[in-house]
Amino acid sequence: MTTAAGRPAPPRFRFGRASRLKKRRLIRSLFGRERPGVASVAAGSVRLVYRRLEAGELPAAARVQIGFSAGRAARRAVDRNRIKRILREVYRMHQHVLVDLFHADVRPVAVMALYRGRPEDAARLAPIDLPAALGRMARAPAAHPAPSAAGGR
Repeated sequence: MTTAAGRPAPPRFRFGRASRLKKRRLIRSLFGRERPGVASVAAGSVRLVYRRLEAGELPAAARVQIGFSAGRAARRAVDRNRIKRILREVYRMHQHVLVDLFHADVRPVAVMALYRGRPEDAARLAPIDLPAALGRMARAPAAHPAPSAAGGR
């Protein structure tokens, strides 16, 4: 996207409702027993589980929907909520890595970010590990459409 002056537009740092993974059906498809097309990448204390969706499964405005979850080590609700708040903020600042990748793609993607570290380390580790995991996901071959999928059967 470019501005009226012809310069590239600065990245937008919004994380609106259309970008939030809320549908139980989509979340279950990432973690169910039968998980066709589900892939994951990890970096440090963060694991991203993702799946390419069909064209009509998400609203047209959303190319990427992401949800956040704290690990089992976060026993108290206060800790779980703090970890998810940290992950959301880090993703908001680094979302352009995925949003730009899938912006022109027909098939959207559903992502779940899982924090697997100690709750007291979340503020220190998440800003390092989540962007690294996003970069790995962007470079992963499972994140890109297969050449045979474009041609049909």
